[in-house]
Amino acid sequence: MSGEKTLAWHFHPFVGFVMKSVSKSQPRARRLIVVLGDQLNHDSAAFNKIDVARDVVVMVEARAESTHVWSHKIRTSLFLSGMRHFAHELREKGVRVEYRRLDEQGDASLTVGWLAAIAHYQPESLVCVEPGDLRVWQMLNETAAKAKLPLDIRADRHFMCSREAFAAWAGDSKSLRMEFFYRQMRREYKVLMEGEKPIGGLWNFDADNRKSFGKAGPGFLPQPPKFEADVITRDVLALVEREFADHPGTLANFNWPVTRDQALVALRSFIDERLDAFGPHQDAMWAGMAFGWHSLLSTSLNLKLLDPREVIVSAETAWRERGLDLAGVEGFIRQILGWREFMRGVYFLDMPTLKTDNHYGHKNALPKWYWTGETKMNCLRESITQTLDHGYSHHIQRLMITGMFGITAEITPQQLCDWYLAVYSDAVEWVELPNTAGMALFANGGRFTSKPYIASGAYVKRMSNYCSGCAYKPDVKSGTNACPMTTLYWNFLDKHEKTFASNPRTSLMVKNLQRMTDAERAAVRADGKRMLANLDAL
Repeated sequence: MSGEKTLAWHFHPFVGFVMKSVSKSQPRARRLIVVLGDQLNHDSAAFNKIDVARDVVVMVEARAESTHVWSHKIRTSLFLSGMRHFAHELREKGVRVEYRRLDEQGDASLTVGWLAAIAHYQPESLVCVEPGDLRVWQMLNETAAKAKLPLDIRADRHFMCSREAFAAWAGDSKSLRMEFFYRQMRREYKVLMEGEKPIGGLWNFDADNRKSFGKAGPGFLPQPPKFEADVITRDVLALVEREFADHPGTLANFNWPVTRDQALVALRSFIDERLDAFGPHQDAMWAGMAFGWHSLLSTSLNLKLLDPREVIVSAETAWRERGLDLAGVEGFIRQILGWREFMRGVYFLDMPTLKTDNHYGHKNALPKWYWTGETKMNCLRESITQTLDHGYSHHIQRLMITGMFGITAEITPQQLCDWYLAVYSDAVEWVELPNTAGMALFANGGRFTSKPYIASGAYVKRMSNYCSGCAYKPDVKSGTNACPMTTLYWNFLDKHEKTFASNPRTSLMVKNLQRMTDAERAAVRADGKRMLANLDAL
């Protein structure tokens, strides 16, 4: 910051008082307010009692945030474009912003950028809202300690359940269940309630939301809104293509909201055009169907361009005013009020062990085709190719295709967790890690899930058309054309027969296993061993 110069006395520790030319508009700040890439809400607690004359917001584009996992080009572009738009909005409101661009300052890490801003502004303290990644939280603590500054970490009021409230709910229980947490949240926020009872008489209509499309396919699908890239976004896309050319994915289909206004358009589009048909087929999959009736709001929620309360109110209001299917609306609300809040609570409760948990001791490397989609398994090729094209796949593709293969293929949980964090545009560790390690991979031994989520190729055939034209046969357990999903499913059951037999939710699987002849089981074991040793060739 330059300005009119004047002379002032300054104390030098060896020389004494000396005259020094200084600017009347000193860059010093009372507080340096750190805003992270997933904290793009103007009502953030970081801005409580902000003094625009004395406080400075610092936002840092750091190369390490795209390289600590090999981030999809869309994921990096989404965060950077959202950040640059948010910084522009802050400046329009008169807020001083120190925005450190990757193509200008080129900070290697967040810490490097923060320390540079501290050296420039000489603040009295640092302020930040709770990060959603404990790695970043640790970096903040280390930065404050190195600069010898007090650090004010403020609660993230974007969420409807605080970390403290969730910990109080969980108590010292060794087993947590989202369903009971969800019921408490419904009561607390009076969502879909009639007094103390749930509307419709049930808390959960999940059983009504598991239909496949059938042979006819999905039929007409309303398309999500298009968001024209402005100058800011075009600059970011060019930057990412240049600086992260070897990273996975393509930017040809970039179409995610990067501002609050765009996020509101996305919300209205879903509520008006897709919510009414969302429920029944939310678990269904179809070749070439990237989005279906899914909301596509997770990126906007996780960047905090949308508030979960307004999303829930919009859905419940649409149900009341338009008489929409209660099962579908309840299922959508459960994903936000229940599962999303539950995942965050579990993350902060169970870290850091959640990141290293490996219940089954799996050691296989992630197959190389997870980064390319070049596998003969059509279900995985479809799901991964879609992910590379859009930075997105819906929850069943993640849980029951890429995730289910991961557990039965005995892939090291940490490698697959890093892949999920890298390739999905909505991935922030607080939500990605518990979903992947805890739910998809059972790496924490069932801390909040009652069973591993595994199935044979028959499930994929029932819920999609992926098996049509595949090189493998979903109904064949062993042999040259056996489906790896099927072979590895039975092989996994065979290895863990005792624990599956003792669980009421999986005991039927074991009974089916025990109907196989000794020769059939031996063939499954042999083919399973062969597949596990050659995952890259599947």
